[in-house]
Amino acid sequence: METESRYLTVQALTKYIKRKFDKDPHLSTVYLRGEISNFKRHSSGHLYFTIKDEKARILAVMFSSSAQVLKFRPENGMHVLVQGEISVYESGGQYQIYIKDMKPDGIGELYLAYEQLKKKLEQAGYFDEANKKEIPKYPKKIAVVTSPTGAAIRDIITTIERRYPLGQVLIFPALVQGEQAATSIANAIKKANEYGDIDVIIAGRGGGSIEELWAFNEEVVARAIYESHIPLISAVGHETDFTIADFIADLRAPTPTAAGEMAVPHVEELYERVLNRRLRLVKSYKNKIASEKAKLQSIMRSYVLRNPGALYNQKIEHVDRLVERLQRNTRMIIKHKQDGFSHIHNRLQRLHPSKRMIAETDRFKFLQQQLLKQMKDTVRRKEQKFVNIVTTLEALSPLKVMERGYSLVYNHEDQLVKSTKNLSKGNHITVHLRDGKAICQVEKVEEEQTENG
Repeated sequence: METESRYLTVQALTKYIKRKFDKDPHLSTVYLRGEISNFKRHSSGHLYFTIKDEKARILAVMFSSSAQVLKFRPENGMHVLVQGEISVYESGGQYQIYIKDMKPDGIGELYLAYEQLKKKLEQAGYFDEANKKEIPKYPKKIAVVTSPTGAAIRDIITTIERRYPLGQVLIFPALVQGEQAATSIANAIKKANEYGDIDVIIAGRGGGSIEELWAFNEEVVARAIYESHIPLISAVGHETDFTIADFIADLRAPTPTAAGEMAVPHVEELYERVLNRRLRLVKSYKNKIASEKAKLQSIMRSYVLRNPGALYNQKIEHVDRLVERLQRNTRMIIKHKQDGFSHIHNRLQRLHPSKRMIAETDRFKFLQQQLLKQMKDTVRRKEQKFVNIVTTLEALSPLKVMERGYSLVYNHEDQLVKSTKNLSKGNHITVHLRDGKAICQVEKVEEEQTENG
């Protein structure tokens, strides 16, 4: 029993090792440089991956509370700098690093996040020119989404009031810096869209570092700009500053002041344009009046107005000629139609079925007579030929010979006996006479002796 008490369970050993790791001050805060592999983002938001170099690797976990503040999206093959603590995962019996902070190695974290989001939105079509809306030329209400206390709002309002006093500026306050800035800007853009009769939106802020301008690089702001049904002008930072909002906005202004100038026309330019158009309109009307006046004077001096009866008489004569021409053409058309009708009528008479039936009936009677005649002639010829054949048959008939006293002899097989060689004593023969036949039996056969025989 004493020997067995020295053995530990796996769980006890793992707990002991874990406590050793947790108490080691050198493992409570560890800084590592390495490459991400086997990256997996769990539905809970936790990140699981491996950090490796050329000769070793370690499992890594980053819980969602730390992962959600990352400015970039970790990917396989990315080199990173991480800070965390080393501990033991008891169920698996393996040590791993629990990461609290992570940033790209060799490239700025914000710059990498900027490039990743820019690529993602570009592929999704957020930057397409086809989606850009036209900025109205004469807006009545201009919404400004920015900080109500910053320099940008003063520049925009001053510029619009100076250039276009007719325009009404509506301020939709928003945070433009800090962790809550992106959500605040997106909400302000949505409120401006829900307001109702706003013609254009200006969204932006004054200059600053990339960290200070970062809210305009967030995806939530990008989506709010893309989904805005009101044309939007971005005015973020200085002329050299470019944000994601600039690529999606319908128009980019290099500065807030320039945004105010792009949003509204200059009242003096409008005055000058109105005056120019007024002068052109007056000049055009003067020219038109002068031209029409000249036409009127020309008409008033014309022979027709001085002697309108002449024009009337000419028209009457012209009408008479037209009437005569119409009557002449009408008669010609009627005659032409009558001639055509007569031609068709005659042709119809010639081709009428009744006439053809009469002709065919006569032809049928003629053919019937010819047929009867030919049949009679044929019957007569056949009768004459029959009489001749009967006469010839009678002349050649054996019965005629038998009438002169001759007879025919047949053997028992009913074959004609032509020679004594076909008979033998005792044979039964049939002798055909003119008026009957006799059944006989041969008693004796005698052959005639010829001279040669």
